[in-house]
Amino acid sequence: MTTAGPHLPLRPLWLCRGCGAPWPCGPARLTLLREYAHDRIALLIHLGGLLHDAAGHLHTLHPHDGPDPIQLFNRFLGWALPGGRPTTRPGAPPRPATL
Repeated sequence: MTTAGPHLPLRPLWLCRGCGAPWPCGPARLTLLREYAHDRIALLIHLGGLLHDAAGHLHTLHPHDGPDPIQLFNRFLGWALPGGRPTTRPGAPPRPATL
């Protein structure tokens, strides 16, 4: 699959400039993991700031039906957590442990 350009966010829509997927798309995630390979905490701090920006932008664009906070958390931070364990809604059944 070829892409039109680098996998950077198109703000305020938070879609990938390269492939059009919700950002961070798969290639952007891989790039971020490479860039922050030796400092996962810095990656999480960086992604937390981007999550904050995206939440504000997306809420402004869609004030009545904006993105679900848990989905946004998983999209921006959940994939980068050690062990890659995204969160679920409170009261949801626990995820099975992985070995």
